[in-house]
Amino acid sequence: MTPHTLLWIIFSALVIVLLWLDLFVWNKHAHAVSMKESALFCAGWASVALLFGGLVWHLLGQGKAMEFLAGYLVEYSLSMDNMFVFLAIFCYFGTKAENQPRILQWGILGAVIMRLILIFAGVALINRFRWLLYVFGVVLLFTGVKMFRAGEEKLDPGANPVLKLLKRFMPFEDKYEGEDFFVRVRGMLHATPLFATVIVIEASDLLFAVDSIPAVLAISRDSLIVYSSNVFAILGLRSLYFLLAGMMGMFEYLKYGIALILCFVGVKMLLSDLHHISSGITLAVVCGVLGASIALSLAKGKKGAGNCLK
Repeated sequence: MTPHTLLWIIFSALVIVLLWLDLFVWNKHAHAVSMKESALFCAGWASVALLFGGLVWHLLGQGKAMEFLAGYLVEYSLSMDNMFVFLAIFCYFGTKAENQPRILQWGILGAVIMRLILIFAGVALINRFRWLLYVFGVVLLFTGVKMFRAGEEKLDPGANPVLKLLKRFMPFEDKYEGEDFFVRVRGMLHATPLFATVIVIEASDLLFAVDSIPAVLAISRDSLIVYSSNVFAILGLRSLYFLLAGMMGMFEYLKYGIALILCFVGVKMLLSDLHHISSGITLAVVCGVLGASIALSLAKGKKGAGNCLK
């Protein structure tokens, strides 16, 4: 058995166990998540990712471990910006705090499956059509520059094209029915706002993948490294959401740090055939930019804005 095969087996078993615990043990009952609970879970998910990174180091060497850690940090930093989109979606649909963890759990499960398909497709395409590296590099640069220049954009989840399409074929209820995704009205199955929220969350994650997958492919094209770093970042999203939602407005410069990281990995991808930027340098840049943007935001001392957790 090769080290790669062994790591795939360990990773798959670990993810299945963690998803089962998250869905059916730790969060079996609907409840509002406190900042203390979310902070503890964030630390726990990050610790699991670091332990797996240590296993990668032991079995595949320092270089692969650096790629894993850099990919994990890039995905996690991109997720921080995406969490505020999720908050806007919950506010739009008026989702109660106790129902939000369940929606995010199903969103995470869908994201794990969706990223598996997209990552393997991306790696296969790049291996066959190397010129796609330059396409992805331009996309990342464009996204980074756009993020630098963008102001506060208003999100309208009700205008989501996937949700609009579903409403053509499935009747939707306007009011919540406890924790149910579907209810029967006059013998016909109707979807509740809870199901609509899950659909918009999943559609949003698909859009996020357009940025995040090329970003991590700029760091590594090893399917194990790319997918495992993505999944470990995704598994911690639910806890990260409740932690950040309680501190809305505190990270004013985070968006600019993320934009800079996207530009950097875009340039790395464009220069890949001319100059190799090592995984150690990549990791240092990602950590430095992310740390500086968070430190500057906290130094400014902007107080958090209101949120929809209550």
